[in-house]
Amino acid sequence: MKSLHPKFALRAAYQHHLFKISMRLLVAMCLGSCGGSNNSPTTTTGGAGGTSASPSTTPAPSTTSPTNTTPTPAPTASGTTTAPGTTTPGGTSTGSTPTTVQAYATDVLMHHNDLARTGQMLSETTLTLANVNSTAFGKLRFLPADGKVDGQPLFVTSLTIGTAVHNVVYVVTEHDSIYAYDADSGAALWQISLAGVGETSSADVGCTDITPEIGITSTPVIDRSRGPHGVLYAVAMTTDGSGNVHHRLHAIDLATGAELFGGPTEIAATYPGSGSEGANGLLTFNPALHTVRAALTLVNGTIYMGWTAHCMSGNYNGWLMAYSADTLKQTGALPVTPNGTKGSIWMAGSGMASDGTSIYFVDGNGTFGTTLNAQGFPVDGDLGDTFVKLSALPTPVVTDYFAMYNTVAESDVDGDFGSGGPMLLPDQTASNGTVKHLALGAGKDTNIYVVDRDNMGKFSPTSNNIWQELIGVLADGIWGSPAYFNHVVYYGGQTDTLKAIPITNALLATAPSSQSALQFPYPGATPAISANGTSNGIVWAAENGTTGALHAYDATNLAHELYNSNQAGTRDQFGAGNKFITPMISEGKVFVGATNGVAVFGLLN
Repeated sequence: MKSLHPKFALRAAYQHHLFKISMRLLVAMCLGSCGGSNNSPTTTTGGAGGTSASPSTTPAPSTTSPTNTTPTPAPTASGTTTAPGTTTPGGTSTGSTPTTVQAYATDVLMHHNDLARTGQMLSETTLTLANVNSTAFGKLRFLPADGKVDGQPLFVTSLTIGTAVHNVVYVVTEHDSIYAYDADSGAALWQISLAGVGETSSADVGCTDITPEIGITSTPVIDRSRGPHGVLYAVAMTTDGSGNVHHRLHAIDLATGAELFGGPTEIAATYPGSGSEGANGLLTFNPALHTVRAALTLVNGTIYMGWTAHCMSGNYNGWLMAYSADTLKQTGALPVTPNGTKGSIWMAGSGMASDGTSIYFVDGNGTFGTTLNAQGFPVDGDLGDTFVKLSALPTPVVTDYFAMYNTVAESDVDGDFGSGGPMLLPDQTASNGTVKHLALGAGKDTNIYVVDRDNMGKFSPTSNNIWQELIGVLADGIWGSPAYFNHVVYYGGQTDTLKAIPITNALLATAPSSQSALQFPYPGATPAISANGTSNGIVWAAENGTTGALHAYDATNLAHELYNSNQAGTRDQFGAGNKFITPMISEGKVFVGATNGVAVFGLLN
């Protein structure tokens, strides 16, 4: 059954929060970004890339057979390893053919664990509701780094480096460095810089979003099936001696840190249009105006990246770009507002979501074309402040979208739908027996929007034609993304409690079933889940502030806090907090990015 709020309720709620949003502007504009294992392996294979881009709003055929299903963690089973590919003497491979390799349920290869962005680690057998407490659990060590860690650490299980097998945690910094640490001992395995000769990380250009330097901001993505030992893909921002800004896509060997596939590739793009970065009918990507904040997304052999601006400054357009994971060559470039302005893809560092057939993202304040064609798409192609669905192809095209009825007004007051990232729910069954394929989005306006991925609702100037809308359930909006576990959605809003919202008959409850006592300060929390299947569910959240903190809650009752890193005095503290951080959990340990490294937590004995 479709659950819609009456139009008058939407307008009343909008008027109520419009004043709140306006009062928050002084804060939000300054603070908000606008820009060896005992596990059995599973068998996975990689995909392939493709060629050039062209604009379209017509659905394109998929190259994959699965339809609208949400990825779930693979069960453990036997796997195989094939011989590694060849590498040139200089350390860069000339190309990649994906191979069948061992993968592990304890791997964390992307932001928030999976392409649905659920934040679930369902193979955690060490950490339980009984032992996560300040007596048995605490900070084990701190992995130092040369800059802020704004990207989520990633985890690779049982990787052979030299003659030894390691569980490896990968850390990226705003100083353009990548570190590989042994996740069990804390020993440094290798470190590299992605800055070119004579280059440095870029200055913060007077914007407090990412400061004091900008290097590797977004969470990388890992593919274990490519290259000699697997590949980490990352985008680095640098400035050369002449003051020119560069963004480059790198493919890094997991075992050695060497550049692969002839990389890195300089990021550049053009597109027909009259938008802010345009001249004479052609948009040209200006690297000085942009950075990659949203986590990288890898689907079917294509890497997708979203581009934001620095504190919404300058004449810019939001861009989505696609690159081949095999060759690092660009296969698509699509501005969000080709004939308008703004439309950043930043999502507070969250990643685009995918069901394997489509890509989903939410972009920020920007031009939305309210004049629609017969298919319900803006005639000018401008999709600012919109929940967008793309074909998961090397040349992505827009296939559907949802924009709020008041999207133009929201953008005008920095209502910014794009401050939060999307999450795809597992298939849900409605009360009439219909199976629904749903996605969630939320931004600064305090509402949660639940869209049907098969019919997202598009735009109407009088109503939001979507599956469900929860008005005002988030006290002060979202700067992050939710998590999902065992039929419950978890949201951590700004200056708000962490909330558990159950799902019944494909509808989210209108009030939380439980919530934390703590109200998380700006920017709120992006929670993560550890569990052993459906048991021992723990919700983890990082608190920002002068003294950062890690919190752990019973997933069945958020009023029951199991642990926080301030309970044992200074023993478990790790310095100042960092915004937009989500904890990463694997193999009995919790990793938390900080301003100068990564804090590692686990059982003390």
